[in-house]
Formats: sequence, structure tokens, C-alpha cells
Amino acid sequence: MQEVYAYLQRGDSNLPLAEKELLKSFEKLYDLFIYQLSFLAEIFDFAQLRVEEVKQKFLPTEEDLNPDTRLLDNRLIDLIMKNKEFSFHVNRLKISWKDEKEMIRGILNDFRNNGENKLSISSNKNSFTADKKFLTDLFRNYVAPNETLESFYEEESMYWANDYPIVTSNIMKCLGKIKEDWNEDDHIPVFYTSPADKKEDKEFALTLFRKIILHRDEFEQMIGKKAVNWDLERIALMDMIILEMALTEILEFPTIPVKVSFNEYIEISKSYSTPKSKVFINGILDKLILDLKENNQIKKAGRGLVE
Repeated sequence: MQEVYAYLQRGDSNLPLAEKELLKSFEKLYDLFIYQLSFLAEIFDFAQLRVEEVKQKFLPTEEDLNPDTRLLDNRLIDLIMKNKEFSFHVNRLKISWKDEKEMIRGILNDFRNNGENKLSISSNKNSFTADKKFLTDLFRNYVAPNETLESFYEEESMYWANDYPIVTSNIMKCLGKIKEDWNEDDHIPVFYTSPADKKEDKEFALTLFRKIILHRDEFEQMIGKKAVNWDLERIALMDMIILEMALTEILEFPTIPVKVSFNEYIEISKSYSTPKSKVFINGILDKLILDLKENNQIKKAGRGLVE
């Protein structure tokens, strides 16, 4: 959707170049994943350095002398930091958080002020399971929602402006999949379970993108006939793109159920278009699907995929 929008905004007709940009965005998504994982590791590094600093205070407090060990001895983050694949990508991307210490300090202060009330602590504190739960809760409640961090990524790369929620979800999955016997030579569990899955996703994205562009004129006419009292030029570009994507998926992908496509693009409209778009897109798409069914234009590979 983002690449279709960018392609139309540029006003060019260089489809191969646009497809290269789409594939590049896949790789950038993984880069953001590594950045987020490294930021989580940096929080623990910072906390450990901070402990050594406060111990040197002339009048250290009880908290200074007895810091929260959950920020010092987390076995899951230790496994991640020792992993060769993770280290390779951190070095490849030349990731450094040395200029972002205040942001890290702010997250830690937020945690220290509210952590005991918000974070669930396992009854068995000295276990890998407890470490995993702590790390997952810390990320979910304090790192992922941090607006300063999200803004940092948006400024770092134009590809990351809308990828933050996807990567957040995959960080959570990654932390959940790592087991205690995971070692430095293992692969990081992320996005794809195999190279074949990655290839399939890329092929799907490229096919969807290409067919949307090639069928735009046809789809605009179809939408225009159903958008009674609406001038096509007045319909928000993002609404048109969402409708065209939905039509492409319904007509060109025989193994995807119609209901799945319908519900998926309604959900997308809630996040990426205007407040009233959901109702508009729902109504237009519903009418289009009825017509397509009546004219037997929807061809699906299995029983029950049309309804």
C-alpha cells in the first residue's frame, strides 16, 4: 500500500524501479527489527553501567546499593547479546546508541517509577521463564509505546515510518520463541520460518503491487459506478488505493477467501485513512463484491472461498 501510494505520488511509470523499492522495503523491515532488539539490549547495558556509577556516590541510597537484579542478570537478553547472527547485523548496520542516553534514561526512570505496579512478576523469580516474562513486559509496556523512540526511527529512515507496529509485534514473537538452550550459533526467530516463506511473501507482494498498477483504470471505472454522488477526484487517494488493493486480491488471488480480503482492507482503512473512510470503503466494497458474484467474476480455487 505504501509503495502504491509513493508510485502514484511520483507520477512516473517506471514500474521496475518501483518494484525494486518494494523489495528494498522488505530488507529495511528486518533492519528495523535488529535496531529494536539492539535498543532493548542497550537498556540493560545502560542499567549495568548506571549501577556501577551510583555505587561510587558519597551517600548511596538503599536502592543504589541494592539495584533491581531483573535489569542486571537477565538470561534472555544475555543470550541475545551473545548470538553471532545478532552481533553480525548490529555491526553491519553500525548501530550505536551513544547519542541517545537521555532517551534510555527516560525509559528506565519510567520503569522504576511504575514498574512494580505494571509489570507482572513470576512467583519463581530465579528462572529463565521469569527472565523472559520480565523482558517481554518491559518491552511491551515501556519500550514499544515510547513516542520518542518511534520518532527516532521515522527520522532515521523513510522506510520505517509505518513499519514500527509490525516490528513491535515480531519482537514480541521473537522473545517468546527463544528457549533456554538457544545458543550463539542459532538463527534469530523472526518474520519467516524458512527461506521459502520469505520468497513466497515477496512474490505475493510483487504480484499484488504489479496487478494493482496494471488494473487501475479498470478498477477506477468499477468504483466510480458505485460511488454515487461522489466525484472520483474528490475520493481520498488512500481510499482508492485500499479499494483497488481489495479488488485485486479478490479477483486475482484464487486461494484467498473473499471475506478475508474484505475484513483485512476494512481494518487497514481504520489505521491509514480518514475517520469516515471505514464506512465509505465498507459500502463500496460490499456493492462491488455483490456485482462480481452475480456476474461470476470471482474465481476461487476451493469451496467456501467466495462467501
